[in-house]
Amino acid sequence: MTSSPDYYDTLRVQPHATQQEISRAYRALMRSHHPDVDGGTSPEGELLMIMQAYNVLRDPGRRAAYDKQRAAAAGQPVPVRKVRSPGGSPDPIIRITPVRWESGPWA
Repeated sequence: MTSSPDYYDTLRVQPHATQQEISRAYRALMRSHHPDVDGGTSPEGELLMIMQAYNVLRDPGRRAAYDKQRAAAAGQPVPVRKVRSPGGSPDPIIRITPVRWESGPWA
């Protein structure tokens, strides 16, 4: 297990959640945990954790870096794709590049 918190669990969303789902979950949690609403009964650390999770997951760059770190900590391989260089050589050079999940036919 990692020492870093699970931001998806903090916001109570799935790792494949959309930006809209993340924003909705954040707003719902802030409505229920904000000191002005609940009279200050929620621990301050919990409110800060919600804010930190949203700060990371709302930005696509930070979220991608977090997902990569999370996958590496879990021992999961980072997805890559093989790109063959154009050319008719019998032994082409293979370049390994990261997969960009935010672009492609599924986006």
